[in-house]
Amino acid sequence: MFIPVLSSSWIVNEILHEWLGVMVNFFVIMLEFMGLIVIVYTALKSFSGWIKKDPATRLNLAEGLAMALSFKLGGEILRTVVVRDMSEIIQVGAIIILRAALTFLIHWEIKNEEQDIKQHSVNEHSHNT
Repeated sequence: MFIPVLSSSWIVNEILHEWLGVMVNFFVIMLEFMGLIVIVYTALKSFSGWIKKDPATRLNLAEGLAMALSFKLGGEILRTVVVRDMSEIIQVGAIIILRAALTFLIHWEIKNEEQDIKQHSVNEHSHNT
């Protein structure tokens, strides 16, 4: 009596784990796709702004890239749910660290670009008065 209960519980566990893996992979792909859409949209919009010589183009591009990286980072974090061995953990961890570092650098760039725009605005205003 004990062995059938053990084996049926093991089968249910395996089925649930397989289902979880399929769902996680689906949502990881969706998050990666959303990040890709944000990158393409931001790049096209920024290219248009560059052609028009919009001073906020670099800021808009950096903000879009930061948003896209957030989607992609979310996908990597979600991927950790189904990691099974140490080599996968190390690989996913390295990707998360790289994407987090890129996000940090982009946010630093956004902060600097915002300061440049404010400084340019102040200088332009002082020249006009």
